Amino acid sequence: MSETSESKHAAADEQPDVAIGEQPPTEGIEADGIDVAAVPATAAGLPATAQGHFAVVNANGTLARGFGVVSSSRLAVGQYQVVFIQSVARSAFTATIGLTGSLGASPPGEIAVVGRAGLAAGVFVQTWNSSGVPADRAFHLHISS
Repeated sequence: MSETSESKHAAADEQPDVAIGEQPPTEGIEADGIDVAAVPATAAGLPATAQGHFAVVNANGTLARGFGVVSSSRLAVGQYQVVFIQSVARSAFTATIGLTGSLGASPPGEIAVVGRAGLAAGVFVQTWNSSGVPADRAFHLHISS
């Protein structure tokens, strides 16, 4: 992240409870993990039984719809956790800001996605407005496992 981007994040009126670039700790049932049998990815690529999981998440963190997703939640302004039915630690993540319905135009912004620290079946998503300030945004997330 560039210094310009970092300074934009620091200028936010409402700061998250953790430093930029850090994730809040896991809590509750999700921290215990999900024990579903699945074929993991290997260094050679995905197996023939590979699956694509997805989640469409509202700006308030509630799950609009999905496949292979257990839960979603808003952790702080612009910070979300999405938990899937299997470990996604060796998977590929793709996310985009977008409305949860089939019509309309979403507000502009930025999005980043990474595995959830301490939760192999989880993904951590951050969203910002187009000025780089943390902001709640609906998004679409795809996992290739």
